[in-house]
Amino acid sequence: MITTNNPFNNKDIETYKLHTESEVQEIIDKGANAFKDWKMKTIGDRTDMLNKVSQLLLERKQEYAELMTKEMGKPISQSIAEIEKCSAVCDFYVKNAAYFLADELIKTDAKESFISYDPSGTILAIMPWNYPFWQVMRFAAPTLTAGNTAILKHASNTTGCALAMERLFIDAGYPEGCFQTVLIGHEDIETIIAHESVAGVTLTGSEKAGRSIAALAGKHLKKSVMELGGNNACIILEDAKLEKHIDTIVMARMQNAGQSCIAAKRFIVVDAIYDEFIEAFKKRVAEIKKGDPMEMDTEIGVMARKDLVEGLEKQVEDSIKKSAKVTYGYNNDGNYFEPTILEDVKPGMPAFDEELFGPVAAIIRVADKQEAIETATHSKFGLGTMIFTKDLEAARKLISDIPDGAFFINDMVKSDPQLPFGGTKASGYGRELSQEGILEFVNKKTVYIKK
Repeated sequence: MITTNNPFNNKDIETYKLHTESEVQEIIDKGANAFKDWKMKTIGDRTDMLNKVSQLLLERKQEYAELMTKEMGKPISQSIAEIEKCSAVCDFYVKNAAYFLADELIKTDAKESFISYDPSGTILAIMPWNYPFWQVMRFAAPTLTAGNTAILKHASNTTGCALAMERLFIDAGYPEGCFQTVLIGHEDIETIIAHESVAGVTLTGSEKAGRSIAALAGKHLKKSVMELGGNNACIILEDAKLEKHIDTIVMARMQNAGQSCIAAKRFIVVDAIYDEFIEAFKKRVAEIKKGDPMEMDTEIGVMARKDLVEGLEKQVEDSIKKSAKVTYGYNNDGNYFEPTILEDVKPGMPAFDEELFGPVAAIIRVADKQEAIETATHSKFGLGTMIFTKDLEAARKLISDIPDGAFFINDMVKSDPQLPFGGTKASGYGRELSQEGILEFVNKKTVYIKK
């Protein structure tokens, strides 16, 4: 059984039965049978249905946003924005899928040769709770439009969102079996991955989960995409325009109560601007409005579960034991984790080495730009780095020095349907969104025709 719980008031929302072994098999079979017909649909047919999904998302955005906020505590204004972003990614692929999937002609000594992008089959998506609609939609929109079918294994605490998304695709006219939600425990995931009709698996989640699922995919020779955690660096150089960018810098850490893989987690500040930065950062953090996540003016709500609060507290305490100092916040109450600033953070502390998945900003003082870059890249993760500076040309020269999946200048790292999204090192592999995302789960088939 799965019982969802509202982390703001700790009231149970609904209880769901897990699928039985035979029901899981039926879901897999439905996906395989649907694929036979779905792959034969024209791209125009598929994008017509995706366009309907986009429309329904906007029509139902208040309903979906409230469900999201109840299940995982996101402020309602951010939940609404998430649904709107889901609609936008649908619109992007409605407009561009035909171009992305068109045969690519290659000139050879053949009469005709080209690359055909054929769908692979049923894809299993294992998704997290922190962006319960967006994480799913940025996978589903391109993957289904490429001609695949999908099975969603969502986080248990957002089961209502998972089932709402299944209904969304049905209501948009997708054939039965195209998009299905499966309610199972982690121990049953291999059953799906191992099935001959399942062509691949994508996971968004922790490094630990990624290693486990990637190992299963490798064991069964299935294509996989892993979008994992990060401890993104936010570099503040001495010429940064703090008065212009401080809201963005703070939001980069505190949005979604800091529960984001691409959040700024390590603030690397050069000595010349350190005092000015800390003053401005604390002032803006103090202005963040906490409260009932159902209120439109609430900027930070509760964390999604009590165990997440406890895990984050342990990481902070372990960092304090190693000489980090709390200089703001850390007065927690239930599932509410007060925005917290840690200074004197150094390598060897959890606040530097690990992913802190919550509203804790780790501040690191460095001497100059060179030390800032060295410190930023001193990480097992490689999801994204951001840098704030007036000197754009100097910043551009640093692009090759950052081995991450993203490098943002004067803005926070974020996902955009038009741009590929993913990481390096312990942050995973493969890409979502853009043309790269729609080509992850297709067979890039060489076709060679000679007289």
